[in-house]
Amino acid sequence: MTVATLLLIASLSQAPRPHAHQALLDQCLVHAADPKNPWALAHGITAYGPSFLASDGRKATEVITKDFLERNLLPDGGVGPGSAFGYLRYGPDKLPIEPHSNLLTKTFVLAKLPLTTAFPTRWGQVTLQQLVDGVKKGFRHVPASDDYWKDGAWTIDLLSQTGTPGATITTELGRVPLDTVMDDALTALEKNQAELTEGLDKGLPEVPKRKQGIYAHPCGGLHFMQAVFGWARFPEVKKRWGPRLDKQVAVLFYRLESERRQYDAALQQAPQFKLQILTQQVKFYGHFLETLARLKNETGWKPNKEQQLAVNRAKALLDAAVTGLEGIKAFQSMATIKQSNPQVHLDLIGDACHAANGWNQWQ
Repeated sequence: MTVATLLLIASLSQAPRPHAHQALLDQCLVHAADPKNPWALAHGITAYGPSFLASDGRKATEVITKDFLERNLLPDGGVGPGSAFGYLRYGPDKLPIEPHSNLLTKTFVLAKLPLTTAFPTRWGQVTLQQLVDGVKKGFRHVPASDDYWKDGAWTIDLLSQTGTPGATITTELGRVPLDTVMDDALTALEKNQAELTEGLDKGLPEVPKRKQGIYAHPCGGLHFMQAVFGWARFPEVKKRWGPRLDKQVAVLFYRLESERRQYDAALQQAPQFKLQILTQQVKFYGHFLETLARLKNETGWKPNKEQQLAVNRAKALLDAAVTGLEGIKAFQSMATIKQSNPQVHLDLIGDACHAANGWNQWQ
């Protein structure tokens, strides 16, 4: 480990933290720092901020652009004539580079880097503004497509964070009103949450997860929620959406107990899958905390007493899941898990970073 990385550890470890929170931070710090894995580096930035370092001592942001940014990238991920910047979804070694469209540029934006920030590339320098403009240029709004929404959370988040009500997105095919994109996103979220909404309204103890609706989205659709919720930071949007937004927040809180019951049952019924179930718990509880933290920080939302108790409950459940993973020595067995279950290995990196980020914001 480099001197720079050790200094970062020292600077971030001065304030005492609950053991499970620190375990997540340590897991993210060590395993998200691989300079050959830009997807992991982006998750390290999510947890630690834009100064996060790769294990070779370079800034993670600079590794991502210098080693992995492409130009003349075709829509299918190939390289050919054109002018757009972008990243391949996966590298030759099958490691993820940008498996979700525009995840990496969105991470830079959410890390609050100025749009004037310049990054090195293999052919010169590029600014964050140029990367954002490239996303806008290639943007296609296809609201009737389920696949569009499943992959679009990171793009919608980026557009929201760099736009304002009344703005338009200038694409190669013309101008698209950003308000239309975000209103369509809320409608799509409502559609995907319909079964959970019905469960909430009927007082059902749970809605089974069968990869339906929102559960067909990566990370259970929580990145999609974050993208939609963030647009309500504008008072005119918050007023216009009103009860529709409140309902989606209520559905998220409903999911906490609905999913908790199913994880507990799964651990009882299929203990041989304890690693996978505990990892899934870290994914959900961590993203739950992160989503509500962003809602709080971006829109000024304040939890009522019952909601704050639910946030505390999520932290306790996350703590228990991390303790469970430590009990089976998952964090110490990452090399073995990488060979036996590559997806769980990646989840134990990315979800640890998201969970640490969520926990950071509820101190």
